[in-house]
Amino acid sequence: MIRSTFFATALTGVLALAVVVAPAATAGPSLAWGPCTESGLERYQCAIAEVPIDHAHPDGPKLGLSVVRQPAADPARRIGTLFLAVGGPGGSGVDSAKGRELAQGELAERFDVVTFDQRGIGRSGQIRCFGSAAEQEEFWAGAVIPPANRAEERAAAERSRAYAAGCAEHGGELRKHLTTADAARDLDWLREAVGDAKLTYSGGSYASYLGQVYGAMFPERVRALQLTAMIDPEGYTNRTTSTLLERSAGTEGVLREFARLCDSAGPRCALSGNALARNAAVLDRLKQGPIHVGSLAVHYRDVVPTQANMLYDTQVGWPAFAALVAELERGPSGDEALVSEILNASAFRLDFLDSFTAITCADVRAPQLPEAWPLLNRAFDAQSPHYGRSWWYLTQPCGAWPPSPQRHTGPWQLRSETPALLINNRYDPVTPLSYAHTAQRLLGNAHLLVVEGHGHTPQSTCADEARTHYLLTQSPPTGHTSTCPATPVPFPPT
Repeated sequence: MIRSTFFATALTGVLALAVVVAPAATAGPSLAWGPCTESGLERYQCAIAEVPIDHAHPDGPKLGLSVVRQPAADPARRIGTLFLAVGGPGGSGVDSAKGRELAQGELAERFDVVTFDQRGIGRSGQIRCFGSAAEQEEFWAGAVIPPANRAEERAAAERSRAYAAGCAEHGGELRKHLTTADAARDLDWLREAVGDAKLTYSGGSYASYLGQVYGAMFPERVRALQLTAMIDPEGYTNRTTSTLLERSAGTEGVLREFARLCDSAGPRCALSGNALARNAAVLDRLKQGPIHVGSLAVHYRDVVPTQANMLYDTQVGWPAFAALVAELERGPSGDEALVSEILNASAFRLDFLDSFTAITCADVRAPQLPEAWPLLNRAFDAQSPHYGRSWWYLTQPCGAWPPSPQRHTGPWQLRSETPALLINNRYDPVTPLSYAHTAQRLLGNAHLLVVEGHGHTPQSTCADEARTHYLLTQSPPTGHTSTCPATPVPFPPT
């Protein structure tokens, strides 16, 4: 789900077959591939997919989706196309391809590997909620998420209404067609355009939800679905508040794991020595007012979302989390440059926030009054005293968002010939393992591989091998569930 660009992972029937939109009389979907000219993408081929803005009117106005392809290294043994999608919602698949290979090893040999910017994101009709970049920057500079007192709660409700109104004013016709069901139809258009009879797909975090929606809508067109960092599709779509409460509890559980492993690491962790209590003390101080580190005033609203994001990543984020709290403890004598670097590195890209909000609000079911949010603050505080509100208030604009009739609301059963392969860390701060268990039950036809690790992106040689084998052969590990060790471990010995 949502995360900063700093910690972004490389990876994140239409209703039923009877109501699939009839194809236009013209030729079917196609892509005109050519060399990519954008910096960082020169190794790839690029194309623009001209998809309908409204798939119910396939001959109506079109939207250009930006698509990138890494051709199979061994064309004679090519299986087909492997589609990769990234999380958010709001992450750019095209940006994720810059300066790296989309796939390596046998996957790169046997598949054309394709990624894309989903509709409403980046180069694919970036959704707009402001009249200018200056207005966007001014709006977010004054935002207080999460609010820490009643005055901030009232201000947050006003801003959420204004934000939703801005998206309605500047988002154009596309704003009405940003559900994940719309994106799944785009994905099916791409599948047909590359000439594959069935879809081979890998996606994590929010992109696991895209995969589940596609599988529910087009089960007969699934070759392989490999989904990581699972979303509970029923909860996300129809029980949003309770699902965010579940996420908040998961974040708190990962925080406790961070503190336990930090204390065990001794000098390898900058916060070692009752890390949990030390972090709580700093956050309680910030609730009363800013902490000054040198000349820098650090606010509660700066630190809480940053910490939630740093829990995603054990190798970079966790050490940065520890260092940030340790420097805030020092106050005026703390390292101002280090604190500023950590906070700036995990700042959200503002266009990401617009895409995240517009796509999320198109999909979820939130209370239809922004003023309702404070009434549930106590419940979120009980699950996670600091991070619960942070997750909760990210969805507040959805309280002033019109419903999207074309969203997919279930059922979620995967009626494909091949089981899906689901992979989840045991300790994930945003997509807890409970989400994966629920998703497995709802899909019915799925194997769950649990990585005995921490963070949002499973890091495991064992899991990587299982993923590769599955995508190549359509064969998940045997049984209902399996486990893999994590590599590397947090705070490793030097």
